[in-house]
Amino acid sequence: MPILLAIESSTDLASVALHVATLDQAVPARVYFRVASGVQSHSQSILPMVQAVLAEAGMALRDCDAIAFGAGPGSFTGVRTACGIAQGLGYGSDRPVIAVDTLAATAQACRDATGATDVLVVLDARMGEVYWGQYRFQDETDAAGWTAVTAARLDAPARVVPVVAGMAPAACGNGFAAYAAQFAGCDFAAAARADIMPHAVQVARLAQRLFQQGAAVAARDAQPVYLRNDVAQTTAERESRRLEAAA
Repeated sequence: MPILLAIESSTDLASVALHVATLDQAVPARVYFRVASGVQSHSQSILPMVQAVLAEAGMALRDCDAIAFGAGPGSFTGVRTACGIAQGLGYGSDRPVIAVDTLAATAQACRDATGATDVLVVLDARMGEVYWGQYRFQDETDAAGWTAVTAARLDAPARVVPVVAGMAPAACGNGFAAYAAQFAGCDFAAAARADIMPHAVQVARLAQRLFQQGAAVAARDAQPVYLRNDVAQTTAERESRRLEAAA
C-alpha cells in the first residue's frame, strides 16, 4: 500500500496529512496531520506542516510514494499554492503527484463524520457564488469510491439543486453558512453541516485508490481545477456581478 503525503489549501483552512497504510487490512492506516487557518498565510504554513508530519512519523519525503493535493475547485490562490508546493516536492523527491477533487474530498469528510453515502457539497466561492457538486459513494467506481451525480459547478446559491433519489442527500460545506439567507427556505439545507470542510486527511484517503488506479502524474503535469476564469476582475466588475447574483 502506498505512503502518501497530501496537501489541501483550497479554503481558509490549510492542512497537511501523511497517510501510511499497511498490507494488513485489519491494521488501520497511521495518519499524521497538521492544520493552519488564514488563506493569506498558506504559502508560509504548509512546508513547516509537511516537515512536522514527516518528523512525527519518523520518515523522509523520499519515503513517500506520491504527493497528493486538493486540486479545487476553491480559492484561486489556495489551489495554486497546493499545486505549486506539491509540484515542488514532487520535483525535489522525484515522486509523482495526484490531483484530488476538493469537493469529493469534502464528501468523504461528510461520510467520515455522518456515514452518509449521498452528499451535497456547497463551498463559499465569494462574489455571491458557491462551488457545489453532489457525490454518491459506490465502492467500485473510479473516483476513489465516489461518483459525481452533479459534477463540480460554480453558481449562485439559488441555482443549487440536488438530485434526490429517495432520501435527500446529506449537505455540508461553509457555503450554507455564508449564504444562510439564500438557503433558508431549502429543505435540503435544513440540517446542513457547514462545519465540514475539505481536509488533507480525506485528500490522502481518496488519493490511495487513485494511486492504485494509475492516476499519479509527473510533477510537471499536475494541474489545479479552475471554474472561475475571470479571477482578475476589477472592483466594479465584482460589484456588478454581486448585484446580479443578489437579484
